Amino acid sequence: MRALLKTLLLSVVLSLTFNASRSQTDRASKGFLPITNDVFWDTKDGHPIYSQGGGIFTFKDPVDGVEKYYWYGAQYKESDLYRKDPSVTPPRDNFVSVTCYTSTDLVNWESKGDALTRDETDKHPHRTRWAGRLGVAYVKEINKYALFIQHNAEVLVTVSDSPNGPFTWHQRINMEGMIGTSNTGDQTVFTDEDTGISYLVYSYGKGRHKIFISEIGVKDGKIGLLDCTQIFKGAGREGNCMFKYNGKYYLFASNLYGWDSSYAYYLVADDIRGPYTPTNEMSILPGSEADYAHVTQTGFFVKVKGSKQETVIYCGDRWANFAGNGLGYNQWCPLSFDGANPYFNSLSAWNLNPVTGEWHVGKDNNYVKNGSFEADRRRIPSPAKPVQEQLLGWATTIIEGTNLSVSDSTSPSLNYFNTQQDRKTVIGEKSLQISDVVNFKRKIVQTIESSPYVKLEDGYYTLTAKLKNSDGFPQLDIYAESNGDTVKKSISKPNEVWTLVEIEKIPVRNGRVEIGFVAEGNAGAFCYVDDISLVKDY
Repeated sequence: MRALLKTLLLSVVLSLTFNASRSQTDRASKGFLPITNDVFWDTKDGHPIYSQGGGIFTFKDPVDGVEKYYWYGAQYKESDLYRKDPSVTPPRDNFVSVTCYTSTDLVNWESKGDALTRDETDKHPHRTRWAGRLGVAYVKEINKYALFIQHNAEVLVTVSDSPNGPFTWHQRINMEGMIGTSNTGDQTVFTDEDTGISYLVYSYGKGRHKIFISEIGVKDGKIGLLDCTQIFKGAGREGNCMFKYNGKYYLFASNLYGWDSSYAYYLVADDIRGPYTPTNEMSILPGSEADYAHVTQTGFFVKVKGSKQETVIYCGDRWANFAGNGLGYNQWCPLSFDGANPYFNSLSAWNLNPVTGEWHVGKDNNYVKNGSFEADRRRIPSPAKPVQEQLLGWATTIIEGTNLSVSDSTSPSLNYFNTQQDRKTVIGEKSLQISDVVNFKRKIVQTIESSPYVKLEDGYYTLTAKLKNSDGFPQLDIYAESNGDTVKKSISKPNEVWTLVEIEKIPVRNGRVEIGFVAEGNAGAFCYVDDISLVKDY
């Protein structure tokens, strides 16, 4: 009876708290538009958006004269293949075109077709092997739009009279005389909103351990690069991009992890040419640690200067068509600031007011970090880059069984590499693995709590996961614990196919909940878990 009264009292308290304060997501109503990550995006008329490694710029539409957001990015043959069948990771990249989309609100996009075609990049007579990492600058002196794109081992400049394109061949720039390599490592175009001057932001072509900034302009009758300033020398970085906020310049980059995701790193300066701090040692963006910036590489930024606030949006590239690490090529998350220090809000669903600049958490947001285990690019524990004993965002405690070790090949593997058949049901190449060659007891935990900028609100939540397991488990539980109250579901029998497990009406209080798994297994027993979510009930 006492337990029943406690449960009833808790239900009343949560209901009163919820109704009195209302959810932060309830405020996302009139004027707010939804941004949903971890899905493939479409234009407003339902056609696929294919845009990777590009940028968003504001130009006046030459047809109606309205200032709009112009989003340019690369389309690859594999973008369509992977979207249609994400159970297969294509082996290589094949450039198709540079696409162009326009919007007045950053959510509803209209296709303007191909801004730069493969036929154009194959001219003069440089047949395209690689093309990507691009941006567009308006060159006021000659009233032209210039699209800069990596092309094979050099930088290709194409021009157009209109931001809609088509862009045509202008010149290729061999960067060797400027930086020592013919190519750039990675690059984007940044336009300073206060001066109107555009810059190419790029890294050294080999090792990518240097980062440079060059002003874009007209030189010897050609649109090109007017100067070169080295602003960083240190560890190799890619995905170089930047934004300006409250008068400061922020330079961002990722680790050299191929197509895979990594921490987001940044530098700050008062002048675009520096000095940038910390000197030659980039800081990790807080909030990006638990899931490698929502399983992305740094791509570009777009800033909404609203009537009530400025919001900087981190626009990450998820190269899932080449890394197999999830759904959706574009993952956008809002940044917050503590003074000059940025913070990454890893959200799967949020709402933006493009007029006021305000944003709120979306009602369908999944609060679990790395819930599909795609941030981990290797077998974990991993002795190779990145050296890593635990899965990102998760803590595994070995109570009994073989200890974890990055240097011992007999260490249990904490993740399982999904087969093609698995990937027809679960997302991506990897999932959680609970297994050992000896009898074992193990606990896997993620603690979810309010951040300085996103509140984990009191209320009821639903925890879901997909799992596949053998027999041989005296205990196998999925659970959630908040404020001393634990709810769990026991897996009592083997599941030969992926099965959805769900716990509803989880009471969460005081901005914190622990979720996880408790397993006691016999030698050789296994359980695979994928696609974990924790979503607030409404």
